[in-house]
Amino acid sequence: MPIHDRKVKKLEETANAIRQDLIKMLVSAGSGHSAGPLGMADVFTALYFHIINHRPKNPWWEKRDRVIVSNGHVCPVHYAALAHSGYFPKKELNTLRKLGTRLQGHPHRRSLPGIENAAGPLGQGTSVGVGVALAAQMQNARWETFVLTGDGELEEGQVWEAFMMAGNLPLHNLTVIVDRNNIQIDGMTEEVQAIEPLREKFEAFGFHVIDVDGHNIRAIVDACDQAKAIYEKPVAIIAHTIPGKGVEYMEWDFNWHGKPPKPGEETRQALHDLRTLGGKIRSEHE
Repeated sequence: MPIHDRKVKKLEETANAIRQDLIKMLVSAGSGHSAGPLGMADVFTALYFHIINHRPKNPWWEKRDRVIVSNGHVCPVHYAALAHSGYFPKKELNTLRKLGTRLQGHPHRRSLPGIENAAGPLGQGTSVGVGVALAAQMQNARWETFVLTGDGELEEGQVWEAFMMAGNLPLHNLTVIVDRNNIQIDGMTEEVQAIEPLREKFEAFGFHVIDVDGHNIRAIVDACDQAKAIYEKPVAIIAHTIPGKGVEYMEWDFNWHGKPPKPGEETRQALHDLRTLGGKIRSEHE
């Protein structure tokens, strides 16, 4: 659906608030992934606050769109998006990774309202998503399936087996969103295990491919609208993101893939950067 400037501003502000919560969550936990969740905040915000058909107060509503997060290590941003959209109280975010919490280090199916799949071993969520989309077609159901995956995860063979099936069926109700941030835990993707040319690979597997700026909420919304209008094949949206987006000392540094900021100066600087970014968002829309 068309998105107005006022809504774009609101979504940008929400994404910034989610990023600030991410920092607080990770610092409180003392462990967890920073770069990917910060980079994906705009995508998750666009999904949960504009794109998907869902009911936070009725999380298992049968007609809901399904969001399958295959790159499970980015779950802090998923938790934050769910809390901000009303699935559970935001105060629970600070229990991330703590003993007895519902906010585990990797998501567990239905451990929280809105968590559709377990994810830890990379690659498996893509197969789950293909199965979920196929189930919708078999039931003549109208809900859409969105699968989020990381570019490092695309080094897994299971991912491409799933995509081959999606293209062959074809699953026109499946949209795969790739976090193309160019990093993984050991370095840059193209140095560890090159995955380019990525667009051509998806096209060879029968996908329609859309490249977007993963920090441009209007572009993300437009890409998902296009995906819903394509009825002959699945869609892959390659979202080009900046790892650690919004925190200057984290951006583009693969060392922040799997660690949180330390209490003290690192935390203060991260929150300062994000509050400054919030001020820029407000001024740009005035």
